[in-house]
Amino acid sequence: MDKRASGVLMHITSLPSPYGVGTFGQAAYDFVDFLVETKQTYWQILPLTTTSYGDSPYQSFSAIAGNTHLIDLDLLAAEGWLEKADYADAHFGDNPSRVDYAQIFEARRPILEKAVQAFLADDKAKAAYHAFLEEQASWLPDYAEFMALKEHFGNRALQDWEDSSAILREESSLNRYREELANVIAYHQATQYFFFSQWAKLKAYANEHHISIIGDMPIYVSADSVEVWTQPELFKLDEARRPLFLAGCPADDFSADGQLWGNPIYDWAVHEQTGFAWWIYRIRESFKLYDYLRIDHFKGFSDYWEIDGDGETANDGKWQPGPNYALFAAVKEALGEDLPIIAEDLGYIDDRAKKLLADCGFPGMKILQFGFFDTTGQSIDSPHRCIAHSLAYTGTHDNEVVNGWYDNLSQEQKDYVNSYINRRDEENISRAMLRTLFATVSNTAIASMQDILDLPADSRMNLPSTVGGNWEWRMLPDELTPEHKEFLKKITLLYQRGNEQND
Repeated sequence: MDKRASGVLMHITSLPSPYGVGTFGQAAYDFVDFLVETKQTYWQILPLTTTSYGDSPYQSFSAIAGNTHLIDLDLLAAEGWLEKADYADAHFGDNPSRVDYAQIFEARRPILEKAVQAFLADDKAKAAYHAFLEEQASWLPDYAEFMALKEHFGNRALQDWEDSSAILREESSLNRYREELANVIAYHQATQYFFFSQWAKLKAYANEHHISIIGDMPIYVSADSVEVWTQPELFKLDEARRPLFLAGCPADDFSADGQLWGNPIYDWAVHEQTGFAWWIYRIRESFKLYDYLRIDHFKGFSDYWEIDGDGETANDGKWQPGPNYALFAAVKEALGEDLPIIAEDLGYIDDRAKKLLADCGFPGMKILQFGFFDTTGQSIDSPHRCIAHSLAYTGTHDNEVVNGWYDNLSQEQKDYVNSYINRRDEENISRAMLRTLFATVSNTAIASMQDILDLPADSRMNLPSTVGGNWEWRMLPDELTPEHKEFLKKITLLYQRGNEQND
């Protein structure tokens, strides 16, 4: 990311499809073609891992396993493991512009089970599948067993399973469940094969067309995860694997009570004793999926907000020192000095966090919306304070889309914005802000798809500290018009961000 370029932030789930959620199917390939047509270089997505509490991709049952909602049914049919009649009459939801997670969870499962049955009986697929099982042996068996047990116990969280011997992984108990739940375990292994196979082909298509994937790695894992189940020593837990402390952040612009995320806190002393082996492994696995890796909540590696396990709000927490550069020194020694990592350095960034970013040498992020809250121009996110070694955004998935953001500004702030960006009377605010974004000195500019489409406030992806209604937005098939494409291409070329490999 050492030269001027641009890309689009658009999660897979937000792609159009007739089956209730965006997938790795034709619409994803069409999106790559759109990026090529408009001279983009990057496609930024959210975590591809499984979703759990609140349907959030930042609360996953596994740090490695893929989200099976993203498996495309038409591609399974093309392989011969489904007939289109198997899902032609399935009900995936009523609103094509929103994901109904509860509905697709119920509708997709029997369809995928049928595909798994046909796949496991397909002799032509056995060699590739066995190779996949061997390649993923470090995590897949544990994950499949965890998910099978979770379903056996009514999809309750790990800590609420009715059998403590299963929670504590007593060998005799595990052997009994492995035999009893063999078919369910096989289902979870096979669907991971579907996921990784389809994603590998899509990513290869993007790379062949000179589009790089920016992926996202949450700093924390869920308390209800296979990692907490199989490696409890890495976290601050009690004997029943209940978190003694929880992750979050203090009061900020999103919440007066702070954000209580609910993830368990790492036992950093144990990680250091192992040479940060789990982190090296996790980052190595992430680079198998992505070309660039954005690490969420980078601040948490210098200092993290630790909340007592029975705290009522995030404001009951306190700052604790993180592993700091020692972690990334170990990662660089194992994986290479010049890692394609992006630091999400947003929020409360003090001198300690700034030093960690400087020591690592990773590019950070600039959010132009933040820069315009302060009408004095002193904000570090003001367009004139961007630096070349950074990625600039109007906002991320956690922010308002531009239209919603602008509508909520005071008149003084609106006047400042309009004057600063030299907004013409006939120019809509989304385009004016994208024009300003692409003009910044930041080497990389990432436009949110909702802003490219000039969508209203209800297209926002996530409102932090809330559960329900998030992660649902989807683009409709006819929303991306030639005019939208032409505008994006125009500002990309005007501000010298065009992908020369696609000339």
